Order: sequence, then C-alpha cells, then structure tokens
Amino acid sequence: QVQLAESGGGLVQAGGSLTLSCAASGDPTRLNSLAWFRQAPGNEQEFVAFIRWTGTSHYYGDSVKGRFIISRDTAKRTVDLQMNSLKPEDTAVYYCATRRGITIVTDPSRYEYWGQGTQVTVSS
Repeated sequence: QVQLAESGGGLVQAGGSLTLSCAASGDPTRLNSLAWFRQAPGNEQEFVAFIRWTGTSHYYGDSVKGRFIISRDTAKRTVDLQMNSLKPEDTAVYYCATRRGITIVTDPSRYEYWGQGTQVTVSS
C-alpha cells in the first residue's frame, strides 16, 4: 500500500553537505509520521530525524541535532533531509520510514514501511 524511495546519497568530504530525498506513494492515511534512520556496517539502526506529514514536531537524534534539517514537500510528496557539517561518523546507509501513528517515535521496530536506503559516505 505504501512505497518509499530514497535518493541523493553519495560521496562528500568532511564539512560538506548533502540533501537526501524520500519519495512517498500509496495510501496517504499510512503516511502520517515519517522518519530517517541510518545504519553503518556492524552497527544497529540509529534514529536520525522525525516529522509529521503536517510539517509539525521536528525531532532529531542527539548525534545530528543542529546539523541536519528534516522537511516535507506535500506537492512533491517527498521528505527531505538536509545534512550539513558532515563528519566521517555520518557514513551509513540512510533509510526513510513511515507509520500511521502521529506520536513521535524513535524505535525503528514501530515503523511499518521502509525504503531501500541510500549510501552516504563522508571522507576525511
């Protein structure tokens, strides 16, 4: 019923910026909350950012707070992640996810639909 597709990943030097996009399609009633997660090799999934489709309640993980900005474009049906002041430790596969509930949730197990992910590599 829902499909998510990430794009915009790539290679960037430390201190640089990248913007990721997540294109959403399908049942809009299941797209109330959207989030970005990331996973580096050997690590567990880490919460990055949260937003409601209404645009309210921006929420960020501690490791990216002040550097990343989440937003949504209702016309394009995308959720974007602006990543600034990138560090090598930001290197990971970045995933977007969505759920019907509107509460702020950082646990990946509570998200119903996921994209395939996009690789972000930050070099020194």
